[in-house]
Amino acid sequence: MKALFVKYKSVIKFILTFLLVYTVLSVGYKLYLQFSDGSKFYPDYFTHLVAVQTENVLNNLGYPTQVLPHPDEPSMKVLLNGKYLARIIEGCNGFSVIILFISFVVAFSGKLKTTLFYILSGSVLLYVVNLLRIVVLTIGLYYYPEYKDVLHAVVFPGIIYGMVFLLWVFWVNRFSKLNKKDA
Repeated sequence: MKALFVKYKSVIKFILTFLLVYTVLSVGYKLYLQFSDGSKFYPDYFTHLVAVQTENVLNNLGYPTQVLPHPDEPSMKVLLNGKYLARIIEGCNGFSVIILFISFVVAFSGKLKTTLFYILSGSVLLYVVNLLRIVVLTIGLYYYPEYKDVLHAVVFPGIIYGMVFLLWVFWVNRFSKLNKKDA
């Protein structure tokens, strides 16, 4: 049994580190959501911020957009040209995806400074891609409402998770300690 632990030490370390970081960040985020009362920023600060930024980007692209609190559920309604097209819920703010990204990078950590910089820059990139994903999804729903299910359930999750995968591959191949050991 000891021989197996020695043989797969790096795999076990990766799994335990990933699970620890993921659990700590997820619990922290869950606590943030529990204590976010939505009185100032509805439904919570980050979801509200993504909704307002979506509205700003769409308006700047020439699509008259309004984002309003949903009266019946904790979400923000997106109206384009006065037509209710989508709602932005907590899951749309991208933080669960960023937590997943950070957990993987830490589990395959490299040098501390490089790891922190990659986490910060990768998180910002994921946030921006997620915001643009919502913008393009809203425009897509406006012009092609018949493809709502495919756009929301297949295409746009593929974009954000594809970006996470590419960032992971780049990290492992360029900066992680694992790559340095194999070189």
